[in-house]
Amino acid sequence: MRITFLGGGNMANALIGGLVKTGFAASDIAVIELGAQGRAKLRLVYGVRCYETPTTAALDCDALLLSVKPQQMREACASLNKFLRQQLVISIAAGLRLADLSRWLGDYSKIVRAMPNTPALIGAGITGLCAMPAVSMAERLGAERILQAVGSTLWIAEEDQMDAVTAVSGSGPAYVFLFIEALQQGAQELGLSPVQARQLSIDTVLGAARLAAQSDEAAAVLRERVTSKGGTTEAALRTMAERGVKEGFIAGIAAANARGRELGELLGKDG
Repeated sequence: MRITFLGGGNMANALIGGLVKTGFAASDIAVIELGAQGRAKLRLVYGVRCYETPTTAALDCDALLLSVKPQQMREACASLNKFLRQQLVISIAAGLRLADLSRWLGDYSKIVRAMPNTPALIGAGITGLCAMPAVSMAERLGAERILQAVGSTLWIAEEDQMDAVTAVSGSGPAYVFLFIEALQQGAQELGLSPVQARQLSIDTVLGAARLAAQSDEAAAVLRERVTSKGGTTEAALRTMAERGVKEGFIAGIAAANARGRELGELLGKDG
């Protein structure tokens, strides 16, 4: 599979690194990147082909990854129209809807919208995917193969739910970092050193996540197993419930979902 990236930023770098690591030939990967320093780095680190602007050679590919900033996408798409034939187009730009991307690409219909998250930078991401009806099963599998180079994938049938994906997994790392931040602060306020607080907090989150991933039981059941009647965990959870911690997280996710819809409408405007 020949793959071209439009934009060579952090997520593109993560994907390229993952693709090369999982067996894709560097010679089959091209990047269109305006910045000379970015092109030099990509050539040096990965050995991929680099171009300053879209050309016939650059767009001689099976899949085109759109990885420029959402605010730049409409202008970037205008430069691609004449080069599109039957390539699968995959957008990893947050918030941009399939209908808007299709319109900007001259009513092109072979488009997949993808929402990766930042743990993709270390190969531990999860990406929500949604495809236009014209995308074949083989092309869907191709999109999976590309995004699975940096983690797991999940197909979403209705594009409206992509805002929920963004609210949960796209923004989710920030929620986890906030929790780690709170654990560390609480630990330090109890007298532990910053180094001890960091190790205890991060390793606890990693271990709990692995336990949840390997268990068939619901998170609520796992939580109950840790919560002995009259014990320390029960005291902590009771106080957190009084402060509305769980409700605050759920309300925050709903707010992120609503903002995602607003941004989708705003970014999709042509005027």
